[in-house]
This record gives sequence, structure tokens and C-alpha cells, in this order.
Amino acid sequence: MAVQRVEELLLKVSRTLDQAGIPYAVIGGNAVAAWVATVDEGAVRATKDVDILLRREDLDRAAQALAKVDLDQHEVLGVTMFLDRRNPSPKTGAHVIFAREKVRESSKHSSPDVDDSVRASTGFLVLELDSLLRMKLEAYRRVDQVHVEDMLSLGLIGEEMRRSLAVDLQERLDHIERTRDKEQP
Repeated sequence: MAVQRVEELLLKVSRTLDQAGIPYAVIGGNAVAAWVATVDEGAVRATKDVDILLRREDLDRAAQALAKVDLDQHEVLGVTMFLDRRNPSPKTGAHVIFAREKVRESSKHSSPDVDDSVRASTGFLVLELDSLLRMKLEAYRRVDQVHVEDMLSLGLIGEEMRRSLAVDLQERLDHIERTRDKEQP
């Protein structure tokens, strides 16, 4: 049920933004899942929420469009999100990350622009793989590290992509790879 709910929310948000002509990109676990599925659908992990990259200047238009499909804008602990009007739980909402801005004050790198997206086979716009990798390495939470491990194990991260990373992100990728190799039998 939870997986189906997330998929329905993802499609509702992406279709609404597409129909309104608002640039966006799906990021987070759903974006990783879309890329992983291009290699091995059986390796896709479920995720509990939807993460969307939007330009700050498009937020008002996005809020107006999403309100028409019962998703209302909220601020929860400094995070902009769209929550179902009937069940406004932050755990199950669509979380917004702003394009071209630092996600946290302590972030070293800004998030990419929504122009760094491609249409996935599922129909929604997903962040390009190299930009998604940078976001995952910048966030560097355990869930992000696992997502990077998945991309590594499927050969989605090539040498050219690795070389294009900033030094600090390349070091994080190297660390993930070293620790992943130690954990493998």
C-alpha cells in the first residue's frame, strides 16, 4: 500500500506540473529508482516520499497548480512541501528542494537546475544521472550512500562521471566504494 501511495503521489505531482508547464525534476529515491530500473528493475528500492526539484521563482505557480489536485503547500521545519489536504502528513508528502540553491547552510555545493533533467520511461522528468550523483554525494546521509552503492553496483557511474566530480565529492564516492567493497563477501 505504501509503495502504491508514493507512486500515485509522484504521478499526481509530475503530471500536474507537466500540465501547468512548470519546470521540475524528480530527485531523491524515486530518481535513483528510475535510473536503476534502466539496468535492473529487480534492483529498484522502494522510497517513502517524493522529492521534487523546483526553481524558487516557480513555487507560487506550482502551489496554485497542485492545490487544484488537493496538495497544499506547507513549511515544516524549514522544508517546503506539498501535503495531501485529507491527510497532511509530512512523512508522506512531496518535499521540495530549490534549484541552484544550497540545500543546507552547511552545504558546499548548490543543487543543480531543473534543466538538468530527462524524461524517464515512466513519463516524469528525472534529474540527469550525473547531477543526481552530485546531490547524493553532497547530502551523504546513509540512505544517500546506499543509493550511490546501488548505482555503482549496476555500473551506472562511469569514469567520465567520476572525473567530473569536485574533489570533495570524488573523495566521498571513493569512500563509499572502499567501504562497499569491504562489506561484500
